[in-house]
Amino acid sequence: MQRQNFRCMHRLRVRWAEVDMQKIVFNAHYLMYIDTAMSEYWRALALPYEASMHILGGEMYVKKATVEYHASAKLDDTLDVGMRCARIGNSSCLFEAAIFCGDRLLVTGELVYVFADPATQTSTPVPAALRAMLEGYEAGAEMVEVRTGDWNTLGRDAARLRTAVFVREQGIPADVEADALDASARHAVLYNRLGQPVATGRLLQQAPGVSRIGRMAVDRSVRGAQWGRVLLAALVDAARARGDTQVQLHAQCSAQGFYERAGFTVAGAPYEEAGLAHVLMTQAL
Repeated sequence: MQRQNFRCMHRLRVRWAEVDMQKIVFNAHYLMYIDTAMSEYWRALALPYEASMHILGGEMYVKKATVEYHASAKLDDTLDVGMRCARIGNSSCLFEAAIFCGDRLLVTGELVYVFADPATQTSTPVPAALRAMLEGYEAGAEMVEVRTGDWNTLGRDAARLRTAVFVREQGIPADVEADALDASARHAVLYNRLGQPVATGRLLQQAPGVSRIGRMAVDRSVRGAQWGRVLLAALVDAARARGDTQVQLHAQCSAQGFYERAGFTVAGAPYEEAGLAHVLMTQAL
């Protein structure tokens, strides 16, 4: 196996607790690394795992796991774990994994999952929607659809995401999170292939020629898979399409690095809003 065989690649670093007295990784931890990469695979499909399996009417159960060792990983090594769906049967899916240190292949593995009824734990056919997602991802297809529109069109899904992130997760009062600006804003929502909303944001007209992006929220179960970046790009494109020459946003300071990597620069001193530290950032269009 080679690195280029995998669309999904997860990076991790070997920790002290994972090595034995020889300071090489204890054999059982490689399977943990593979299982961790499996979680990243679901994120790459933009699938909040628990909610998605509920929609699909079943659950994925490991039937068989095999690991083959080629070389050892050592303390502080940076490892890349590749994961791919190699075959889909009637009720089972074969996933192949490979663990690399640089270009050196250390470990290969296979996981056989069976789709089953969680109540009886008896196998059932892999749903057509899940089969299409797995095949589409491995073929290089897009896993999300960006929809833009007004609050009447997208407000229900946008509000659900924003409530989960801002109100329940961050503790912002609900009457502060929702405001009258939603009615005039242009909203964007990312939907996965099951039609689940996974990220949202809005675009306001701050001043003539100046847009303001706000209320950026990504479902916590799929964060780290670049869906926030996809959403941000869609909002910036919408600002550019209507002829604006600058876009700005009030970023939470904890997310400043994310926006800097997307081309935004800090344009003021930090300040507090809704009990959280923010900073004004801008980007010329």
